[in-house]
Amino acid sequence: MMKFPVGMQTFQQIRDEGCVYIDKTAMIYRLVKTGKVYFLSRPRRFGKSLLVSTLKSYFEGRKDLFEGLAIEQLEKDWFAYPVFHLDFNAEDFKVAGVLEQRLEANVSEWEMLYGKSSISETIGGRFAHVLRQAHQKCGRRCVVLVDEYDKPLLDVMDTDLKTRLNGEECLLEDRNRDILKAFYSVFKLADADLQFVLLTGVTKFSQISVFSGFNQPDDISMIAEYDSLCGITQEEMEAYFAEPIAEMAAKYEVGTEEMLQRLKDMYDGYHFSEGMTDIYNPYSLLSAFKHKVLKDFWFRTGNPSYLVRLLAHSRENLNELTGKYYFPDEFVDYKANVERPLPMIYQSGYLTIKGYDDEFQQFLLDFPNKEVMRGFVSLVATDYFKATESVESWIVNIVRSMRQGEPDVVRNLFTSFFASIPYTAHRKKSDPERENYFTYTFYLIFKMVSAYAVYIEKEQSQGRSDCIVETPQYVYIFEFKLDGSADAALQQIEDKGYARPYLSDSRKLFKIGASFSSKTGTIEEWKVG
Repeated sequence: MMKFPVGMQTFQQIRDEGCVYIDKTAMIYRLVKTGKVYFLSRPRRFGKSLLVSTLKSYFEGRKDLFEGLAIEQLEKDWFAYPVFHLDFNAEDFKVAGVLEQRLEANVSEWEMLYGKSSISETIGGRFAHVLRQAHQKCGRRCVVLVDEYDKPLLDVMDTDLKTRLNGEECLLEDRNRDILKAFYSVFKLADADLQFVLLTGVTKFSQISVFSGFNQPDDISMIAEYDSLCGITQEEMEAYFAEPIAEMAAKYEVGTEEMLQRLKDMYDGYHFSEGMTDIYNPYSLLSAFKHKVLKDFWFRTGNPSYLVRLLAHSRENLNELTGKYYFPDEFVDYKANVERPLPMIYQSGYLTIKGYDDEFQQFLLDFPNKEVMRGFVSLVATDYFKATESVESWIVNIVRSMRQGEPDVVRNLFTSFFASIPYTAHRKKSDPERENYFTYTFYLIFKMVSAYAVYIEKEQSQGRSDCIVETPQYVYIFEFKLDGSADAALQQIEDKGYARPYLSDSRKLFKIGASFSSKTGTIEEWKVG
């Protein structure tokens, strides 16, 4: 029986317990042989910790753990290096002093092994002394592996949490950043004592960077050669998981190809370079295979509330950020003194690369898959509408009613949902504000609907309908008018020929025209043609 390492982050445990391991060791070998100081950004639960653990075992010379893997044949020496592993995953850095305590505990432990400096008192200086002593004692340079280097910053970002330093109050975010900056500056001082350094994290900070204290690491986050270093490719999935794919196909009573498509829609869609290699979210995919069910596994393991705060502060809406082309410098580095949410949303995994324009060297960004889209859009919609009714439950009811061919029930659901939104949320003073609220409201609604139903926003010769929803038995064409009439909306469907592609379709067609009132914030008219 296949064992899935869901939640396992230790390479040795995975190998000892016979769990399935996607062999990335040929890439790891190339990485360690062609460079020295690296940085890798990937979303949470994307395999960064396992990568760090694998490197740790490799640099400790644990050849026995790599039996049968590609690197066993590639590596001839298997030297053991002094390895320093710093993992920020487990701590809550919203508490003042936790970061200092964590670094102190690590450095003190290493000093017990290699000796304490009689000169340096700073945590960075003491660590530099440890590296020097380890190099001399072991006869080999040191390896430093830092997992989730940015968690002490992400935990406190935009929280306004305070601490005290030398009797003065300061932001905990600033304090943690200064501590990390000083600590990481060691890598410049200790360059002669270092064999290999890898820092992993979600976000690459710039300007006020914690990296500015030492030579910039080689950022491989968007290098095609390493775009599948974390995550699972289509080829790897089909090669390693034929058995659970077949089991899931049998459970859902579909063919293998249909099951592959459903898995792809839910968990694939990530790309990390212009190479456009399809990457599956490993946590979600392995969880689906383990439990034999399609669910939103990854999104529910963490609440990206800090991204919602960034969106609110920047006053940028998702419809203004998604489905557009950007230059890399617009979304690769997060500049914490500029209120732009795009880099953080991309690096956190809620948007990904969906296309590349070679002529202008721009990247198209959008949601990676259904799991992420419906989870993140629902979260943003809940904050935006502040409705008393559950957004997710409402969307499920809408989709269920459309699948059952009940346009009148859909109308009632729309009406009840808008009635649950506080008046202050939709009260807008100017025409542009009212237009923006109307546009964004239906963008959020139909993005959520599209994650549960077959959704096509069709470009046609005479324009594009607001929304087309296809179910196995029914097709719905929606057109909404702000402060207009349902008749005018229906007439636009006719004039623009939105229904023409479905004239020979055996499914029943509903053409729905509706008007939305900016004064009342709800549906005024609803007609089915």
